[in-house]
Amino acid sequence: MPAMAVSLRNIPPHRYTLEEYFALERGSEARYEFWDGEIVCMSGGSLQHSIISDNLHVLSSGLLSGQDCRAFSGGMPIKTPALPPYRYPDASVVCGRMLTEKINGIDVLINPVLVVEVLSPGTEQLDREEKRLAYQKLASLKEYLIVSQDAPHVTQYLRQGRQWVRKDHGDLHASVELVSIRSQLLLSDIYQGVTFS
Repeated sequence: MPAMAVSLRNIPPHRYTLEEYFALERGSEARYEFWDGEIVCMSGGSLQHSIISDNLHVLSSGLLSGQDCRAFSGGMPIKTPALPPYRYPDASVVCGRMLTEKINGIDVLINPVLVVEVLSPGTEQLDREEKRLAYQKLASLKEYLIVSQDAPHVTQYLRQGRQWVRKDHGDLHASVELVSIRSQLLLSDIYQGVTFS
């Protein structure tokens, strides 16, 4: 009797447990996010993504001079109770006393005032929807920026009372007024060193 071929499409994808995720996080230099049984690698990406992320970290650090605030790069996770256990934004800022919590041996920031995500093709929808909503539920958060890597464009979500107001900035000569850290960020600085096709 001939052997039956098994189609890979008929095999259900493996659903990871949080314990498996934490084991991967502890044993790897790469950064991963847990998405309801799926594990997504956040490390790597395009050259443009890396340049923009680096620019944002350097710029935000410079803007904070003289303020009781600290900028973080993409290696600092942020606790997102609405989307456990935590997320890795591309940049973040905390002002005042920095509060962290240990989650399975990892120090996780719990009180950012500003969070920035640089879009990637594989995570764009998550950054615009699920992640945005999870970040916006953090009581400390005042601003969320979504930065495109394919064109000069920044989407800014700003907390005003109980509502979030969206502003779009799509010109290299434009600037983003960062209310959370009382500063301005020029799009030309964000995209310094980036060539658009």
